[in-house]
Amino acid sequence: MVKLKTATKWLILKRFQHVIDCLLHISGLRGGRKTSNRDGRIDILAKYGLDYLALIELKINEINEFSLNQLEDYLDERHQILTKYPEFWSEVENSPNWVGVLVGSSISPELQRKLQDGYTTKEGIPIAGMILRRFRSANNEIFVITDTFFKYNYTSRDFSKFEFKEEIYNKARLVNKVVRTYVEENPTISFAELEKVFPQSLQGSNGVFDTKEKAQEIYDRTGHKRHYLKSDELIKLSDSIIATSNQWGLDNITRFIHHINNLNNDYSIENK
Repeated sequence: MVKLKTATKWLILKRFQHVIDCLLHISGLRGGRKTSNRDGRIDILAKYGLDYLALIELKINEINEFSLNQLEDYLDERHQILTKYPEFWSEVENSPNWVGVLVGSSISPELQRKLQDGYTTKEGIPIAGMILRRFRSANNEIFVITDTFFKYNYTSRDFSKFEFKEEIYNKARLVNKVVRTYVEENPTISFAELEKVFPQSLQGSNGVFDTKEKAQEIYDRTGHKRHYLKSDELIKLSDSIIATSNQWGLDNITRFIHHINNLNNDYSIENK
């Protein structure tokens, strides 16, 4: 990770969790404005929960309309990030949702009104503002006061999360964990036997799982990862190695959960 140049920016950086990287270069932008031959720089890329990537623009002084335009230009080029740095997003079954965050020491009245009214870009990306102020006490202790300006309606998006054995998962990760847990408890199980426990019809056309070789062939042929293929995502059976499907929506995950909760074991999945 690149060190930020000022103590103020470093303090702001420490306020965020799940920071992925900072000072990322974006082609075709200079200072956040579109040009034909210059590059821009994103201050911070952060991940929020399982669903969001955030572009965070840091300002030592006021955030205002110019700052907003700069951030929107970066968001317009967000595809460059996942193209250049695919390791930043491993949830191949879903594209990331995005949010833009402006951080400064003050905010213009015009921008404050926009953000409090629930401002989004033309592509529907929500924008948040955060003001941080530092104070030093008589004992030389540093205090930080923050104000946040953000309003966004999440109800139209699917943020389904599920609890299984006291851990929280999204849809596809839940399936991978349930199948993996069952195999760990039944280490001699074969492919055909596992299909009887998790019928392929639960998922639909792709099946709950397939052999590693078949899943890799689908990826090589189509360019789309329909299964989890990383070494720590694959599951070893007595006669094969399998990859679970990452193609899950509301209908088929509902079937899967109903099936699991009715198995004759101690498995229980709750919607969080």
